[in-house]
Amino acid sequence: MRDGRLPPGTRLPTVRELAGQLGLAVNTVARAYRELETAGVVETRGRFGTFVARVDPADAAMATAAHTYVSAAKALGIDKADAVRYVEAAFG
Repeated sequence: MRDGRLPPGTRLPTVRELAGQLGLAVNTVARAYRELETAGVVETRGRFGTFVARVDPADAAMATAAHTYVSAAKALGIDKADAVRYVEAAFG
């Protein structure tokens, strides 16, 4: 989903369909769908099915983290270029 192969709003197979396609137990697929829904990656629209969520929960989390990081950098007197270098070093 995150790499764009399943864009937001894409309808996913039913639990039974996907279980059959993958050769998994229905309960296993149902649990995976529940966990994805809890994480905000998919949304269930009742009898209409399960869809890729319109908003990626990682976007909000990363925006919050970025704002926190920038606030800390500014408080320490670190400019943008140096702050970006720290991020690049953290990625290795």
